[in-house]
Amino acid sequence: MKSNKPLAFFLEDLWTRGFKLSDENVRFIYFGKNSANASEWKAIIAVRTTLKYQHEFDPSFFISVLEHIAKPEICTRKQVYEALEARGLAGGSRRLIWKETTKPRHKRLG
Repeated sequence: MKSNKPLAFFLEDLWTRGFKLSDENVRFIYFGKNSANASEWKAIIAVRTTLKYQHEFDPSFFISVLEHIAKPEICTRKQVYEALEARGLAGGSRRLIWKETTKPRHKRLG
C-alpha cells in the first residue's frame, strides 16, 4: 500500500533545496495542521506563504495564515488565494507576490 504524505514530501523537498527547518519548526507545522484541522495542501500553502513573506519560518505568521485558510468554506486553491488576497497578499497558484497598492512612480516617455 502506497502512503501519500504530500506535506512530508514538501518539507523534505525544502530541505534538499537548502532551506533547513528545525525539528521544532517541523513539529510546529504538524501541530498547527492538526490544531486547525487543516488538510495537508492548505498546510503546504501556509508554509509557502510564511517563507515567502517572512524569509524564514515564523510560527505565529504560519498559524495565522493556516487558521485563516483552514475555514471550511474555503475548499479550493482558488478560494485560498482569494482569501489571502483579501488579507493583503496576492498570488498565483504557485507564486505569491505583494499586492500592489501604489501606482508606478515614473511616467513613460515617448
